[in-house]
Amino acid sequence: MKVTLLAYTPDPERTVAAAAKLCYSPSSIDTVLDGLTDEKTAAFLDRLADYGHESPIEHVSFTFGIEGVSRSLLAQITRHRIASYSVQSQRYVSENSFEFVTPPEIDAIPEAREEFLQAMEDCQKHYNRLAEILTQKHTETLMAQGKDEKSAAFAARKQANEDARFVLPNACDTKLICTFNARSLKNFFAHRCCNRAQWEIRALAVEMLRLVKGVAPHLFAHAGPPCLNGPCPEGKMTCGRMAEIRESFARLEAGE
Repeated sequence: MKVTLLAYTPDPERTVAAAAKLCYSPSSIDTVLDGLTDEKTAAFLDRLADYGHESPIEHVSFTFGIEGVSRSLLAQITRHRIASYSVQSQRYVSENSFEFVTPPEIDAIPEAREEFLQAMEDCQKHYNRLAEILTQKHTETLMAQGKDEKSAAFAARKQANEDARFVLPNACDTKLICTFNARSLKNFFAHRCCNRAQWEIRALAVEMLRLVKGVAPHLFAHAGPPCLNGPCPEGKMTCGRMAEIRESFARLEAGE
């Protein structure tokens, strides 16, 4: 997995502080940024957190490049609907030598790993064979419709990918670019940094949190699983490791 913070709203904490200041003072738009020192910016952000006033943090956004993750993770992250996603297409990009993500629990058991790798090999063989059969069929159809052989073969492969991809596994890797506003991002962290989240998306969420803390530490000071700031909300489903989790996120804040 590789995660890159590609872009974000310039001076995000000051932007949020300006929005908050406008809510609580008679400042005009022309003067709302005046006097927002680092100390006053931090104070506004702390006040927002105390009040539970989250709408001002929607004014800043963060864009991530993510690669080396599975289609299983893709299905989970896109459930966070207040975000924008651009994903490498399996229609337009052939998977004739696809990479895949191996779950650690499978990788740790030689017998399971062997079974898993065989399944990936079988998927690849079936994909390649289906793509070949479908490409030949579509090429013949397109040539019969008047296309030259080169153009027909190119278009046929794209058509073949549409159906051949149905045999590809959840483990098949993908790449995406996603953009969250800060409020949606904090919600994402609350759900996906939790120990009960699936291991792959939890690793992604923790790395995304580490990256945004580097550029907006006050804004994301309380971000993470709910147990960082209060009791675990999972009831009987709790992992029971609150002290350990708090310690691990304290290290994340310290940049370790």
